[in-house]
Amino acid sequence: MKYVDEYRDPRLARSLLHEIRQTATQCWVLMEVCGGQTHGLLKSGIIQELEGVVELIHGPGCPVCVTPAEAIDFAQELALRPGVLLTTFGDMLRVPGSRESLLTVRARGGNVRLVYSPLDAVELARQNPSQQVVFFAVGFETTAPATALSVLQAAQLGLDNFSLLVAHVRVQPAMEAILQSAECRVQGFLAAGHVCTISGVTSYEELSARYGVPIVVTGFEPVDLLLGIQDCVAQLESGTASVSNQYQRNVRDAGNRHAMHIMSDVYATADRPWRGLGTIPSGGLVLRPEWRQFDAEYRFQRPTPTLLIECADCRSGDVLAGRIKPPACESFGTRCTPESPLGAPMVSSEGACAAYYRHAPKSGPHAVSITNTGR
Repeated sequence: MKYVDEYRDPRLARSLLHEIRQTATQCWVLMEVCGGQTHGLLKSGIIQELEGVVELIHGPGCPVCVTPAEAIDFAQELALRPGVLLTTFGDMLRVPGSRESLLTVRARGGNVRLVYSPLDAVELARQNPSQQVVFFAVGFETTAPATALSVLQAAQLGLDNFSLLVAHVRVQPAMEAILQSAECRVQGFLAAGHVCTISGVTSYEELSARYGVPIVVTGFEPVDLLLGIQDCVAQLESGTASVSNQYQRNVRDAGNRHAMHIMSDVYATADRPWRGLGTIPSGGLVLRPEWRQFDAEYRFQRPTPTLLIECADCRSGDVLAGRIKPPACESFGTRCTPESPLGAPMVSSEGACAAYYRHAPKSGPHAVSITNTGR
């Protein structure tokens, strides 16, 4: 653990905080696009420590949170069909669709099973040939290689009762959509380290050059995050904008070529609706035509989705787009809590609302007001 512990070294963290404060001549606005980073920034107190020096705003860094309600509704419909077993990761169970969650659907008889890997779903299909097993495939580029492998394995086993309901999304197009927004205040990005372990670093170079924004790949520990912030601030102060990798112990410039090759064999890029952000060009993945027999939308004839209007009392769309921070939502901590969520960012372990609810200080100069914590 010594290797990880050095990225939690409080002396090094204090030194980096001091250097950032000394370097910044104005308050710079940075966005992290990873829910794990959001939790790390709050839990370690970095956001509070850099108040007035760096403003950290939170992007759509939670793939569960950006899964559109209409996709969740279709997953619920499948779970209620006779002979269908809907499998998914645990984070998806409590995420609300337009009316209810998979957890409530399961409570009223829907066939919903929690799995830890898409390969578990393949094994369920092998063991239960009389059932159609559907895996709800959600996630960034980080999880897409594993779901691609599940298709390859199902094909190798000759399974005709396994399929994917694909809701994979791609991070870089979402970053570009944010930069194109008239409301964008982002001056630099902290890129998601776990995504870059797959996709690499070089793909960001054109985006950084075109919009003139620094993009720094960083990890999740306090020192990781501070190194990323320090790099971004130094670039902004010098008037430069480039891509930098501050997570070199896990991220290579070219990423994981084998994983990318598997993804490209099984998936193609496509326009994809994101919850709170609308449809993003090339913002997601779909199964290639040659793998259509494993596409749940094709197998079960999903109707053309209609984009749904979010709950008026939930401002999760504004949170996911970085327009507001969770405490600015009138329902935060009162009508919306982890026990009774209105929106996905309060449910997921990577959601920004959940991060503020769990980790933001409840007292002192940086306190976040929560009038009904349910505790």
